[in-house]
Amino acid sequence: YTIRANKDGYIARKKEIDFLVAMNPETAQEDVRSLAPGAAVLYDEPLNLSSVRSDLIFYSVPYDKLVAPVCPEAKLRKLVRNMIYVGVVAKLLEIDMGEVEKAIRKQFSKKVKAANLNLAAVQAGYDYATATLPKRDPYFIQRMDKTKDKIIIDGNSAAALGCMFAGVTVVSWYPITPSSSLPEAAIEYMKRFRVGPDGKATFAIVQAEDELAAIGMVIGAGWAGARAMTATAGPGISLMAEFSGLAYYTEVPGVIWDIQRVGPSTGLPTRTSQGDILSTAFLSHGDTKHILLIPCSAEECFSMAQDAFELAEQFQTLVFVMSDLDLGMNNWMADPF
Repeated sequence: YTIRANKDGYIARKKEIDFLVAMNPETAQEDVRSLAPGAAVLYDEPLNLSSVRSDLIFYSVPYDKLVAPVCPEAKLRKLVRNMIYVGVVAKLLEIDMGEVEKAIRKQFSKKVKAANLNLAAVQAGYDYATATLPKRDPYFIQRMDKTKDKIIIDGNSAAALGCMFAGVTVVSWYPITPSSSLPEAAIEYMKRFRVGPDGKATFAIVQAEDELAAIGMVIGAGWAGARAMTATAGPGISLMAEFSGLAYYTEVPGVIWDIQRVGPSTGLPTRTSQGDILSTAFLSHGDTKHILLIPCSAEECFSMAQDAFELAEQFQTLVFVMSDLDLGMNNWMADPF
């Protein structure tokens, strides 16, 4: 995976890698060959990657030797050794160790021993880098204040919050990547904020047997006057075509979230796409022209959720919110809402 830190807020992946942490022995040499001259490489000593090229900056670390004294139990060493990387990277990129400890304590909040063990491995890496790895590359991390007062949230959670604030009372859904986390987030939020003083829920969230049943429940609830929604992906949208036509011509309001992905094939659901726009705009049979809202940020996932319900009632029709995997499932920095 790739991490990009940029003072101007750029978040798109770029082709060039400035600092490579070679954690996969099977692809390490190929990864090194793909780097531009002057890039830095951190690697496990036995890989001997410095012999591959002479125009890169190499940092060799004996991870097995460093983790042995930290973790006497051989079974746990494989789990802990990668934390040596964290310590070395913290030293080389000038990352505050206090922040590293805070992140580890949060990750292992209920496992104090595990947190201490991982911190010891991080410290071993940091100490080794301090003693034996002089800084030879120009890269570093600097604390800045541009993220002050920002929040971090994924698009699906923002959408779930927006739907709750919009007054949704019925959610019917069938699990499908990458939309499942939207109704799952809605379940948690509604349990917290939409239970009456008498302890009874003021909402209904139903996991349907399939996508056809999910959209059917939305239409039935909308017919009865409820604010209802479902969330799905492209294959689910295809299955909802006939019911969408029914809602369109009978003028029944409802909201459908399409968290778009690439195709129905195995593996492709984990890739993002915006390929459902045209087919969804004219979904069903006949002269249907659906309303589509297309958010570009977590903030818009929140605000357009509310817009969708308002438009659905105003025009007495289905409204589709066209998010995608990248926006829906990844964490984004956003202004508070």
